[in-house]
Amino acid sequence: MSIRKGLENFLSTDIYGLTAEEFSLGRSNIEVVEEMIAAGIKVIQYREKEKKAIYMYNECLKIREKTAQAGVTFIINDHIDLAIAIEADGVHIGQEDLPPVKVRQLIGDSMILGLSTHSPSEALAAVKSGVVDYIGVGPIFATNTKKDVCDPVGLEYLDFVANNIELPFVAIGGIKEHNVAEVQKHGAKIVAIVTDIVAADNISEKVSDIRKAMDKNGM
Repeated sequence: MSIRKGLENFLSTDIYGLTAEEFSLGRSNIEVVEEMIAAGIKVIQYREKEKKAIYMYNECLKIREKTAQAGVTFIINDHIDLAIAIEADGVHIGQEDLPPVKVRQLIGDSMILGLSTHSPSEALAAVKSGVVDYIGVGPIFATNTKKDVCDPVGLEYLDFVANNIELPFVAIGGIKEHNVAEVQKHGAKIVAIVTDIVAADNISEKVSDIRKAMDKNGM
């Protein structure tokens, strides 16, 4: 099957951006996404847990327009109906959401499907499902950006995925400028970074600094 639209960005990028409005220094998700795009981030996930559906719909419509114009891949976290409604590039689900096979039936063949994993068995199940395009690996370190987050899985699980799983993956959880090189040393080519970016006074400068830290590791 040909590569899904938007997945080429995932396969070639270094930073996977996520929204987190409560940490964004009073800026809206739309403003933060505009700055992420300007900084050259090619994959952005909309992750909001508390907002009303109509608010998320209107916000994501604007973000979808901006990401489409910029050629940026736009992923919706959890809300399958929202992803379909705004014609996002994909949806990202967790272990306690609908099974990946059912989600694939709902979103069809054209949308990207990402799945959070926290253990070797979950990674292997994602591969076996045959419907997941990429997996999230983490949380690598402790993180406070999600209220229902599990305990850190550490670098050992990242090592397992890097050495045994053929699916593309993104490392996530507590990754910041000061530890991103360590994460890369354990095989992560793509890193999801939340608060270090959205809480930065200057997002473009922060992204540049993160990339410099990554470049020092020879990636």
